[in-house]
Amino acid sequence: MYTVADLRKGLKVTLDGDPYLVIAFDFAKPGKGQALYRTKLRNMITGVILDRTYRSGETFEPASLEERKMQFLYKEDDHYCFMDNQTYEQVHVSEAAMGDAKNYLTDNLPVSILLFREKAIGVDIPNFVNLRVTQTDPWAKGDTSGSDSKPATVETGYVLRVPPFIEEGELITIDTRTGEYSTRVKG
Repeated sequence: MYTVADLRKGLKVTLDGDPYLVIAFDFAKPGKGQALYRTKLRNMITGVILDRTYRSGETFEPASLEERKMQFLYKEDDHYCFMDNQTYEQVHVSEAAMGDAKNYLTDNLPVSILLFREKAIGVDIPNFVNLRVTQTDPWAKGDTSGSDSKPATVETGYVLRVPPFIEEGELITIDTRTGEYSTRVKG
């Protein structure tokens, strides 16, 4: 059981039977009366954001979430299929629950699936992934008139900005937290 004093950004709690993530938190102590805790909570299933104010002494139920290591198998229509590495059980995750993670999925990529009451509600991917550049404009050596980056499309269809020396067919590392180019893979 959590109390309002335990509230912090990133805490997962259960409200009205659904898991919520605390995305913003503010403490206010008026001149007289009880302390107030203003929060923004995001429903982890529907994505709806609630603004709620709580008084000191109120309690919360922790969200009963389970995290399982799985690997990406394939995409079918608007669902993504993952396989549990121990039981070989397959789990389907909707495109809406995937968020930006869908931009970085390659075959057999190890991920963590977040489950609430045996239902997949989210995917946690590695912070860095290596993807091959499938399309980008060629770089004219000595061209210093343009900017210091150019658009590139990687094997998943995701488009990002890369340095001008990156060419088609090269393997690059992308930071999945920001969606930006990190480095070129040597080898």
